[in-house]
Amino acid sequence: MKKIVLTVIVAGLATLPVWAENDGTQDINVSAEDRIETSESTEQQEPASSLDESSRDRETQSEFEPDGTPGAGFITELVNNSLESAMASAPVPAGKPQLGRKLTDYASAPKFGGYFIGKYAYSDQDGAKGGTGFSQRLIRLYVDGTILTDFKYRLQAQVNNSTFHMKDYFVEWSHWKELAIKVGQYKRAFLFENPYNPWDVGAGDYSQISNKLSGISDKDGNVGNGGRDQGLQVQGDLFPSKKDGHRFIHYQMQVMNGQGINGGDKNGHKDFIGTLQVQPIKDLFIGVFGWTGDYVDNAGVETDRNRWAASVKYEHNDWTVRAEYAHAQGILANYTGEGKADGWYATVGVPCTPWLKVYGKYDAYRANKKWESTKTIYSIIPNFQIHKNLMMQVQYNHVHDRNLVHKDYNELWAEMYVRF
Repeated sequence: MKKIVLTVIVAGLATLPVWAENDGTQDINVSAEDRIETSESTEQQEPASSLDESSRDRETQSEFEPDGTPGAGFITELVNNSLESAMASAPVPAGKPQLGRKLTDYASAPKFGGYFIGKYAYSDQDGAKGGTGFSQRLIRLYVDGTILTDFKYRLQAQVNNSTFHMKDYFVEWSHWKELAIKVGQYKRAFLFENPYNPWDVGAGDYSQISNKLSGISDKDGNVGNGGRDQGLQVQGDLFPSKKDGHRFIHYQMQVMNGQGINGGDKNGHKDFIGTLQVQPIKDLFIGVFGWTGDYVDNAGVETDRNRWAASVKYEHNDWTVRAEYAHAQGILANYTGEGKADGWYATVGVPCTPWLKVYGKYDAYRANKKWESTKTIYSIIPNFQIHKNLMMQVQYNHVHDRNLVHKDYNELWAEMYVRF
């Protein structure tokens, strides 16, 4: 496993841009249009807050990485527009900024957003007593922005019923699209599905391998971490196409604590996670992922964690096709078994009308990599988005779980998404 991760890391380092071909899509050198003006002209500059930050974000945002949040809603959009207008009215002195603790200009207007998801769940599984009924799945609040153009930040918090916790907090230096450095708490670079926010994933829950093997909730009993950890990341998109500008190669390399969110390292060992992805044609992505490390549970037991995955996805004109396979091996310190698990899923999203997109999903997971431990879920999921800020989702699941005496049962979920 360590060889797989090191191969990914070495491949990424080998293709880091010492120089970049200037094909007109992006110059790796600083340009007057993309950077803070340093002219010594005595004329007054355009206010830094009026710079097109959203355009700048698009230039440096990786095209391989889905949006971490669904953006602003009907309330936060008004707040954002007011803040942007207020900051745009404040002039910024001309010339090169004098860096230091007293500098307050050259920061974008912060962009706030939030949404909640309410859920109703029915199940005819033996012992489920009809399911959990009505529940609050989550409420999220977040803010994004930039400082000195190149430094992007995000804070994202979540409430589940009465439980509050931080999801994301990070700063990323993104001067070049070919090389960005991030530090803080954020998504692990494992699986295509993991970075999707709940609004955009297309289903009422993530796949079993995302939940159990990417750290959303962990196979070894680790606390659910939303697929996140704390650490350092280097990533970039390389080799733009001369035809349409899309990038052919993406790499990500992470050094993480291994203990998940909102807590420090417990054993001094770090997790190494990496991915190398290719985009042979625009919107078709093929990736391999590797992860090696360990963590310490609440009882002080140390667990190895070695995982790899192979994935493909295609997203074009609102069509979605995504399929992934993941394998894991993690051995408890006091356990002599192999500790293996694996799983796979395939999902297809079909746009039917401007307000209706229907997903179908096949999702399988083997808890000990044996067929008798397989849990398979077949799902049909219509998404009714009748407004930018309002989506209703119905999900039918037929579950075949070989671990149970009564192996087959059905679930019906109804979820309401509101962006505010």
